[in-house]
Amino acid sequence: MKVHLTLLAASLALAACSSPAPRPDSGLQAPAAWHSAASHAPRQQDPRWWLQFGSPELDRLIAEARAGSHDLAAAMARVQQAQASAVIAGAPLLPAVNGTFNANRQKLLRGSGYSQLDTDSNNKAVDYFNAGLSATYEIDFWGGKRAARDSALLDVQASEFDRATVELTLLSGVANSYAQVLSLREQSRIAELNLANAQSVLRLVQTRYDAGSATALELAQQKSLVAAQQRQVPQVRQQAEEALIALAALLGRPVQSLTLSDQPFAQLNWPDIDAGVPSDLLARRPDIASAEARLAAARADVRVARAAMLPNVTLTANLGSGANTFDDVLRSPFYNLTAALVAPIFNNGRLGAERDRATARQQELLESYRGAIINGFADVEKALNSIRGLDQQRQWQGEELNQAQRAFEIAQSRYQAGAEDLLTVLETQRTLYAAQDQNVQLRLSRVQSSIALYKALGGGWQSR
Repeated sequence: MKVHLTLLAASLALAACSSPAPRPDSGLQAPAAWHSAASHAPRQQDPRWWLQFGSPELDRLIAEARAGSHDLAAAMARVQQAQASAVIAGAPLLPAVNGTFNANRQKLLRGSGYSQLDTDSNNKAVDYFNAGLSATYEIDFWGGKRAARDSALLDVQASEFDRATVELTLLSGVANSYAQVLSLREQSRIAELNLANAQSVLRLVQTRYDAGSATALELAQQKSLVAAQQRQVPQVRQQAEEALIALAALLGRPVQSLTLSDQPFAQLNWPDIDAGVPSDLLARRPDIASAEARLAAARADVRVARAAMLPNVTLTANLGSGANTFDDVLRSPFYNLTAALVAPIFNNGRLGAERDRATARQQELLESYRGAIINGFADVEKALNSIRGLDQQRQWQGEELNQAQRAFEIAQSRYQAGAEDLLTVLETQRTLYAAQDQNVQLRLSRVQSSIALYKALGGGWQSR
């Protein structure tokens, strides 16, 4: 049955394509170029954009999300609902044909009968059989029926674009969550390494304290730093578990059944992405395409409302036959043709109000369409700006990390030789840990900015 509905909806869509409605005009002028500097990478639009990050495991998780996501399955069900609605809306374009067959028996229970009955005292039971076909068709003088069909077909398109938007949001969410899990695992590893460094320094301070060359204050300060590092380890592990739970939810499965490999976070790379020009965005984002389709459907609804205010002509044809015996039921055929003209005269303003409501709905969706376009431009600009800023930060942060590592090694060596106080060692420890943590966070932000740019550009989706 579902296949039948889909095929019928497709046939209606082909019929609609014979006279396509003009594309709605948003009234907005797309900028000639992006405000933020964009990459000049080779132009390509890969539907499997996540492969550019170089992670086979991410590819596997994406496939699992597509198969297991309940949000995506619900969006697909909404598409099927819209397809069925399109079949319903297109049905009045053809005559409605009904077949009837009646079998009737009248029997006089007592008395002599009366004139309204076919039975009397001499003929206490009468049988009657009839069969017939009736066809009813309302002539679509004003195009209201065609407009209703067009509106329903545009709703099908909008629901398909909505499903694509849900899928794009889902896949970018999976990529973001996976990157977050890897980054938090890396931060957990760094926290453990820094804890080991702090404990190593604590042993050195304890040795010097036992030898009388370090004070109780220095020992307490280093113990405090070790405790702080110990606190960081379970905190980061907790965050990593929460990210894993969120990832499992996106896949539509409990976290107990999700197992990830030990892929190093540093192996998750980001590609150069060509953002094209702003005008390309209108054909690359499914949410903009959905807003456009709904606006076109609203325009068709206005035509439906206007047609309802005009007279309509209904044609009815009946073909039937009847007899008192079943064998003779088809031997007395007859036909009946009827034409009816119905014109609205007084409805207390209902039809006019429905037209006004449809017009206001069209204006609302026009503003929503404009908002979707502007928000699309803003999403790309923010992603490009983020990429540019993060690339600049990472250039200097790499130097910051190298110098922090060198400073800690020098301070630790000098303290061991008695040429430096513990305060300097403590400060270099904190600086090193902060630099290492910042390095991971910047890398995560850079990966997520590339994901955001792919999402802002519509992923690999392209309107047909």
